[in-house]
Amino acid sequence: MSGTLFIVTAPSGAGKTTLVRGLLARDPKVQLSISYTTREPRPGEQNGREYHFVDVDRFCSLRDRGEFLEWAEVHGNYYATSRTWLQEQIAAGRDTLLEIDWQGAQQVRKVFPDAVGVFILPPSLQELEVRLRGRGTDSEAVIARRLLAARGEMRHVGEFDYVIINNELQTAVDDLVAVVRAARLRYAKQHARHLQYFDFLEQD
Repeated sequence: MSGTLFIVTAPSGAGKTTLVRGLLARDPKVQLSISYTTREPRPGEQNGREYHFVDVDRFCSLRDRGEFLEWAEVHGNYYATSRTWLQEQIAAGRDTLLEIDWQGAQQVRKVFPDAVGVFILPPSLQELEVRLRGRGTDSEAVIARRLLAARGEMRHVGEFDYVIINNELQTAVDDLVAVVRAARLRYAKQHARHLQYFDFLEQD
């Protein structure tokens, strides 16, 4: 039985990474796909854990060799997903989660049309601004650019299967866990998991 691919997308500052960490802590059967990026690591981030941090030359070399399933430029930095690794994980039956932007999500779903898309929304743009300022890592110019980009990103919410409004952290984590559980209960997944039982039910 193949695994399920979950795509989680959100504007910067909506809490996507925190929610995904909450899901992974509660569901060990879900693994995180680690993207490649050219941005600088933030405090506490480690190469190979949050991202594969590479320089622009290395990124372009991998991209030109066809190593990436998708890639995009976001806020002046490049991000990408390994094609071979992801295909191997899904084929091996491992539920895998991608944290990518809406552009990447569109590209991935062309290859994995059964992927489950989840969009994380902030409670409001005003709250998003508060959260971005609370990080204490971005300049005023960067914050303004992220807020402007967020408006455009949020217009793509209708392209996703599920929408979670991250107003209260624990509730939002519960919602994300529920999405994963619901995906595993789809007919096709249950049929593959309990093949003999369903074959018996379908006998004349």
